[in-house]
Amino acid sequence: MRLKMLQYAPKKDPITRKNMDEFDYYEVLELDRNASSEEIKRAYRKMALKYHPDKNQNNPEAEAKFKQINEAYQILSDEQKRAVYDRYGKAGLSASGGGGGFESAFGDFADVFDSFFGGGRKRGGERSREMLDIGIEMEIGFFEAVFGCKKTIRYRYAKPCESCGGTGGKRKSCSYCSGQGQVYQRQGFMTFSQTCPKCGGAGSTLENACKECRGKGSTVIDDSFELTIPEGIDKGQRIRVGGRGNVGKSGSRGDLYVSIGVIEDAVFVRHEHNVYIETPVFFTLCALGGEIEVATLRGRQKLEIPRGTRDKAQISLKGEGVKSIGSSRIGDMIVQIKIVYPAKLTKEQEELLTKLHESFGHEGTTHASFFEEVFERIKGWFV
Repeated sequence: MRLKMLQYAPKKDPITRKNMDEFDYYEVLELDRNASSEEIKRAYRKMALKYHPDKNQNNPEAEAKFKQINEAYQILSDEQKRAVYDRYGKAGLSASGGGGGFESAFGDFADVFDSFFGGGRKRGGERSREMLDIGIEMEIGFFEAVFGCKKTIRYRYAKPCESCGGTGGKRKSCSYCSGQGQVYQRQGFMTFSQTCPKCGGAGSTLENACKECRGKGSTVIDDSFELTIPEGIDKGQRIRVGGRGNVGKSGSRGDLYVSIGVIEDAVFVRHEHNVYIETPVFFTLCALGGEIEVATLRGRQKLEIPRGTRDKAQISLKGEGVKSIGSSRIGDMIVQIKIVYPAKLTKEQEELLTKLHESFGHEGTTHASFFEEVFERIKGWFV
């Protein structure tokens, strides 16, 4: 029995007219080669929305581009595969078994189309919980974060279109996967499955779009409410507001997550629960010691300056910092001393300072003896 060898002929990309195996993953997603993982994800979502088959029906060029986009995202979103691709190209991926289907890409993005195109795979009878949740950002002032405040939140959420029930319109069985949501590819004696690139795993495609939602399956609602910002919140922290997210087809609703940004203050510097402030102190007071009045978060307070205080010395005021969320603990305020010298001296002040300097005698010239010792040590290197 003789086996007939089949020569592989690479397919042509209908958009570039080049071999489909030749396209560059970064060019497909319109990215620089040093793009971060977040930039890759944002670019993928943007491109996938643009070329998705539901928005480009009967368009083979868009379908081919959609496949390229998902293949590129599968590789570039995986750190190990991306490293291999950056160093060896597609040949390296083939050698390491990194090429192939687009399951990870579609797995990441299918829920987006569940939310906005009305179809899609269901997980546990409902859309992914992650896609029902909403995240927004809000910036507040320094003292608003320290002492808490109330803010009016204005945002938008999605709910299923009442006209079409969230389907996006009349749907038909996907011709690409025969309604299975999966397509299969045979390589030798092995068979691989991947999410259908045309329907995103839904098993159906949009035939007649709903006039109300234009095939999206959802409508956007403007909403607002008053949010209480807790005392002591810090930048980068999130507040979860239950039941304020997107609405699913079953009627369940996700949550709203508010990410907090804090405007820096011109005087106070915060680090976790402690607050720092730099306070100018005249040089004679640092030498003699004494008492000054400093500004704290909660008003004025007296501060004892020990005799002989040095520049950049730090003195703590207990319990004058920021309260810890969920407890009674309050941080400290650290006062950093900045020694201030007179900008100008009168003749009388200069004479007084000269007499004061001379009165210290040997102590006033300790720098001289110090450097003499240093010079002696250096000489040894040149003998």
